[in-house]
Amino acid sequence: MNQSYEIVIAGFGGQGVLSLGQIIAYAAMIEGKEVSWMPSYGPEMRGGTANCIVIVSPTRISSPIISRFDSAIVLNQPSLEKFEPTVKPGGFLVYEVSTIIHAPQRMDIDSLPVPALMEANKLMKKQVANMILLGAFLARKPVIEVSNVMSALAKVLPERHHHLLPLNEKALEIGTALGSTISVEQN
Repeated sequence: MNQSYEIVIAGFGGQGVLSLGQIIAYAAMIEGKEVSWMPSYGPEMRGGTANCIVIVSPTRISSPIISRFDSAIVLNQPSLEKFEPTVKPGGFLVYEVSTIIHAPQRMDIDSLPVPALMEANKLMKKQVANMILLGAFLARKPVIEVSNVMSALAKVLPERHHHLLPLNEKALEIGTALGSTISVEQN
């Protein structure tokens, strides 16, 4: 990666949106990259909308305030409606297919529908759907090394939840496989 890469991650509070951004940021720091992580959420938190902007760059980041993104990772319909228009032409949008009623419509971006929640339910832990989406995203846009994600997760995840690291690693592997095999929609 020779230039900055700008990502918005959005969904309802409680879907792991902010922690997903933190994981990307920590993994990028492990790789010696410059990062910016800027969360935004409503006062409701769980059940309200949440999003974060992550910038990964080989050089210093001039401003964390941006309104156009290289990629979006979207976990619900309101977030799709809000952030699909902000993806740069030629950009990439990954979305949780079961929570989207109206699929992305843009003709100038690639979209990847991922059944992350369905796969997470197979693992008996819907909370790992965000890791499945991350794996699918990284299979197509390797802005960070998948191998560094688990080290980053160990920093983000409270120690009392470290027993879930193997499950999260499995979810990441499933997501990476899905991201490599699902056809990209070019609307």
